[in-house]
Amino acid sequence: MNMRNMFLTLSLCWFGLSGIVYGAEIQKIGVIDLQKIIDKSNAGKRSSVEIKSQGKKMEQILKKKGAEIEDLRKALDQKALVMSNEAREAKEQDLRVKIDDLKSLQRRYQDVLRDLNINLSKQITKDVFEIVEGIGKRAGYTLIIDRRAGGVAYAPNAIDITDKVIEQYNAMDAKRGETESESTGSKEE
Repeated sequence: MNMRNMFLTLSLCWFGLSGIVYGAEIQKIGVIDLQKIIDKSNAGKRSSVEIKSQGKKMEQILKKKGAEIEDLRKALDQKALVMSNEAREAKEQDLRVKIDDLKSLQRRYQDVLRDLNINLSKQITKDVFEIVEGIGKRAGYTLIIDRRAGGVAYAPNAIDITDKVIEQYNAMDAKRGETESESTGSKEE
């Protein structure tokens, strides 16, 4: 009896476990690198150029205003001894106001650049996630995660679909550009 019970128990375990193994689904997992997509996609490169261009324009304006302030400071230093106290204090006050205005303009420009970066990044991220969702549905992925944001310490290149996403994003971006140029061309006529 004892041997029979042991055989019965082992048989049940064997068939029970084998059913679990055969019934398990194969999970397909993919990984993307969002930063690489932003750096290498056409839209990401364009947004980077736009941010740098805006930054350079703002930097030129700030340098020009800084040079004006420096010229005022030099003129005040040279003429301070021959000016009356009231005139000197008025010029010093004017200089302080211009310095404060420059600092305020600097902060405003930083905010504008930050907002521009955020808005462009949001659009790129939205487009990329739409593409990733489409790839995930078509290719039967169970899970696709961002290599950097998902806490991924290691992932083999075989499951990295970043290049496929970049390829599809560039194609989508090119179609979007053609549509915009066609609508701009028809408005000009």
